[in-house]
Amino acid sequence: MRSRERLLAAIKGEKPDHIPLYCVVFGFTAPKHLRWSKDNREVIHWYAMRLEHIHTLPEPWDIKQDFKRVNRWLSLGIDDVLDVSVPWSVDPGVQIRDWREPPSDKENYTLLHRKYNTPAGLLRHTVRQTRENQEAGWVIQPEKVPLFEDFNIPRAVEHAVSGPEDLPKLRYLLQNPTSEELIKYKEKMDQVKRFAAEQGVLVQGWSAFGMDGIVWLSGVEGAIIAALQNPAFFQEFVDLMYEFDKRRTEIMLDIGGVDMVVQRGWYSSTDFWSPALFGRFVLPHLKNLVKMVHQAGAQFAYVMTTGLMPMLELLKEADIDLLYFVDPVQDNVDLKLLKQQLGGQFALAGGVNSALTLKKGSPEEIREAVYTAVKALGPDGFILSPVDSLFPDTPWESVEIMIESWKKVCRLIKK
Repeated sequence: MRSRERLLAAIKGEKPDHIPLYCVVFGFTAPKHLRWSKDNREVIHWYAMRLEHIHTLPEPWDIKQDFKRVNRWLSLGIDDVLDVSVPWSVDPGVQIRDWREPPSDKENYTLLHRKYNTPAGLLRHTVRQTRENQEAGWVIQPEKVPLFEDFNIPRAVEHAVSGPEDLPKLRYLLQNPTSEELIKYKEKMDQVKRFAAEQGVLVQGWSAFGMDGIVWLSGVEGAIIAALQNPAFFQEFVDLMYEFDKRRTEIMLDIGGVDMVVQRGWYSSTDFWSPALFGRFVLPHLKNLVKMVHQAGAQFAYVMTTGLMPMLELLKEADIDLLYFVDPVQDNVDLKLLKQQLGGQFALAGGVNSALTLKKGSPEEIREAVYTAVKALGPDGFILSPVDSLFPDTPWESVEIMIESWKKVCRLIKK
């Protein structure tokens, strides 16, 4: 099987030639023998195009770099995926002003201000610029204030959305891509389709922000308080985000070339929401998106790295095809119990913790994590994957042990 066929077989609950191993990268420090050079610069850290609209990378990355990364992973016998993401635009009637406010007696940090003058009124967004001493490879805080950015959440002085009066303004900031942006996206997808067909690689599209978008715009506390104290406003907010997600997903499906659509859910777990709130505000729109994607002949994946077991029945009801990422360490999931209760309803990716097991674990602990995950969750409907990425501080030696252990256990299963 080629990589795409293998991954799709696992996602559909069929029998691949072996259990796939797929490593998501988030600034991963590649070993010397897998690196390449671009513009006389050695490319040390690896990224993916799902980051292109929501993070500021410390160094350039483009789709051609993605192609090289895929070829490097495939050369090791493991699988890889191409990520794509549809852009969006701001209404041409919106005027944007950015400015900086230096530290003062009342504020220790520089404040980054952005003001959107929309036809519906002013929308303000202010965050602290903390300038952490980031190690090489990690994403960085941008010099201005984008709407969607993890850095904004804990550093915000004023979130973009704080009440019902902000929603009419927000609509002007979440518009379809311009004709020029759409042309560029189509051109990129032409390259992606050709490469994916030649190399037999799966393509997945990140078009749905879901509750992550809500939290980016209003903060964790703001979102939860709104859901509990002003559910009518919060429902309108969630509906607005769904319409934005739906439009981008429709564009992605219309242009084609995507095997699977992914909805982010890092901020939708029980770390933030009860199952009752998830069922009320997330599930209905999630079900609609899944149905739309299935009607287009594509698969649907959802991301939830913690709080899985209390949400399991709701995710089964959503009819998703794949869940990213099952973590037996940070989520303390009983993998055997999960497999039993899941009943083959959807496929799972994960099984090996990256931040602790791969970063700090001994070779024996890494091997045991691989064997345990494969034994409990395999052989069908399972993709072995470090949760939730390989990072700049993930040791290559640990990745090698994981790969060797995976190959060994796959040989044992075949026997």
